[in-house]
Amino acid sequence: SCGGLISASLVAVPGASAFYIGGGIVYTAQSGRQIVPGRPKGMRSASEPFALFEARTIRERMGADWGIGETGASGPSGNPYGDPAGHACVAVSGPVERVITLATGETDRGKNMWLFAHAA
Repeated sequence: SCGGLISASLVAVPGASAFYIGGGIVYTAQSGRQIVPGRPKGMRSASEPFALFEARTIRERMGADWGIGETGASGPSGNPYGDPAGHACVAVSGPVERVITLATGETDRGKNMWLFAHAA
Protein backbone atom coordinates (compact mmCIF):
# COMPACT_ATOMS: atom_id res chain seq x y z
CA SER A 1 0.00 0.00 0.00
CA CYS A 2 3.08 2.26 -0.03
CA GLY A 3 3.57 1.74 -3.76
CA GLY A 4 7.38 1.77 -3.61
CA LEU A 5 7.89 4.60 -1.13
CA ILE A 6 9.88 2.35 1.23
CA SER A 7 12.37 1.55 -1.54
CA ALA A 8 12.44 5.19 -2.64
CA SER A 9 13.23 6.30 0.92
CA LEU A 10 16.10 3.82 1.15
CA VAL A 11 17.68 4.62 -2.22
CA ALA A 12 17.44 8.36 -1.50
CA VAL A 13 20.27 7.87 1.02
CA PRO A 14 23.67 8.62 -0.56
CA GLY A 15 25.62 5.39 -0.92
CA ALA A 16 22.48 3.24 -0.89
CA SER A 17 24.07 0.69 -3.20
CA ALA A 18 26.25 -0.36 -0.25
CA PHE A 19 23.20 -1.65 1.65
CA TYR A 20 20.24 -1.90 -0.75
CA ILE A 21 20.00 -4.88 -3.11
CA GLY A 22 16.53 -4.32 -4.53
CA GLY A 23 12.85 -4.82 -3.89
CA GLY A 24 9.46 -5.57 -5.31
CA ILE A 25 6.03 -4.00 -5.08
CA VAL A 26 3.22 -6.43 -4.31
CA TYR A 27 0.14 -4.42 -5.22
CA THR A 28 -2.22 -7.13 -6.48
CA ALA A 29 -2.73 -10.85 -5.98
CA GLN A 30 -1.25 -11.37 -9.46
CA SER A 31 2.00 -9.56 -8.62
CA GLY A 32 2.12 -11.29 -5.25
CA ARG A 33 2.19 -14.71 -6.91
CA GLN A 34 5.29 -13.61 -8.84
CA ILE A 35 7.19 -11.57 -6.25
CA VAL A 36 6.40 -13.51 -3.05
CA PRO A 37 5.15 -16.92 -4.21
CA GLY A 38 4.01 -19.67 -1.89
CA ARG A 39 1.69 -17.76 0.42
CA PRO A 40 0.16 -20.30 2.81
CA LYS A 41 -3.47 -21.06 2.03
CA GLY A 42 -5.86 -19.00 4.15
CA MET A 43 -3.28 -16.32 5.03
CA ARG A 44 -5.09 -12.98 4.83
CA SER A 45 -3.12 -10.40 2.86
CA ALA A 46 -3.59 -7.28 5.03
CA SER A 47 -2.27 -8.94 8.18
CA GLU A 48 0.83 -9.21 10.36
CA PRO A 49 1.48 -12.82 9.25
CA PHE A 50 1.38 -11.75 5.59
CA ALA A 51 3.70 -8.76 6.16
CA LEU A 52 6.18 -11.10 7.86
CA PHE A 53 5.78 -13.65 5.04
CA GLU A 54 6.60 -10.88 2.53
CA ALA A 55 9.66 -9.76 4.51
CA ARG A 56 11.00 -13.30 4.88
CA THR A 57 10.36 -14.20 1.25
CA ILE A 58 11.98 -11.04 -0.14
CA ARG A 59 15.00 -11.53 2.14
CA GLU A 60 15.40 -15.14 1.00
CA ARG A 61 14.82 -14.46 -2.70
CA MET A 62 17.23 -11.51 -2.73
CA GLY A 63 19.87 -13.26 -0.64
CA ALA A 64 19.80 -10.26 1.68
CA ASP A 65 20.48 -9.84 5.38
CA TRP A 66 17.18 -8.00 5.86
CA GLY A 67 13.76 -7.93 4.26
CA ILE A 68 10.84 -5.56 4.72
CA GLY A 69 7.18 -6.35 4.09
CA GLU A 70 4.22 -3.96 4.16
CA THR A 71 0.53 -4.45 3.48
CA GLY A 72 -2.60 -2.48 4.21
CA ALA A 73 -5.20 0.03 3.06
CA SER A 74 -3.96 3.48 2.04
CA GLY A 75 -7.37 4.96 1.38
CA PRO A 76 -9.51 6.81 0.77
CA SER A 77 -11.61 3.75 1.59
CA GLY A 78 -10.82 0.45 3.26
CA ASN A 79 -9.80 -2.80 1.63
CA PRO A 80 -11.96 -5.79 0.64
CA TYR A 81 -11.00 -7.56 3.90
CA GLY A 82 -12.77 -5.03 6.11
CA ASP A 83 -9.76 -3.00 7.22
CA PRO A 84 -10.33 0.76 7.26
CA ALA A 85 -8.19 3.28 5.42
CA GLY A 86 -5.08 3.93 7.46
CA HIS A 87 -4.58 0.28 8.46
CA ALA A 88 -1.19 -1.26 7.65
CA CYS A 89 1.10 -4.01 8.87
CA VAL A 90 4.87 -3.61 8.52
CA ALA A 91 7.43 -6.36 9.15
CA VAL A 92 11.19 -6.70 9.09
CA SER A 93 12.98 -10.03 8.85
CA GLY A 94 16.67 -10.58 9.47
CA PRO A 95 18.76 -11.53 12.50
CA VAL A 96 15.68 -10.35 14.45
CA GLU A 97 12.07 -10.05 13.33
CA ARG A 98 9.50 -7.43 14.22
CA VAL A 99 5.94 -6.76 13.08
CA ILE A 100 3.76 -3.75 13.85
CA THR A 101 0.21 -2.78 12.97
CA LEU A 102 -0.56 0.85 12.25
CA ALA A 103 -3.92 2.58 12.51
CA THR A 104 -3.53 6.20 11.39
CA GLY A 105 -7.21 7.12 11.46
CA GLU A 106 -6.59 9.00 8.19
CA THR A 107 -8.41 8.57 4.87
CA ASP A 108 -5.92 10.67 2.88
CA ARG A 109 -4.24 8.16 0.56
CA GLY A 110 -0.99 10.06 0.02
CA LYS A 111 -0.58 10.88 3.70
CA ASN A 112 -1.14 7.24 4.69
CA MET A 113 1.35 6.00 2.12
CA TRP A 114 4.05 8.26 3.57
CA LEU A 115 3.11 7.36 7.16
CA PHE A 116 3.35 3.64 6.32
CA ALA A 117 6.72 4.11 4.59
CA HIS A 118 8.07 6.16 7.49
CA ALA A 119 7.02 3.42 9.95
CA ALA A 120 8.92 0.86 7.89
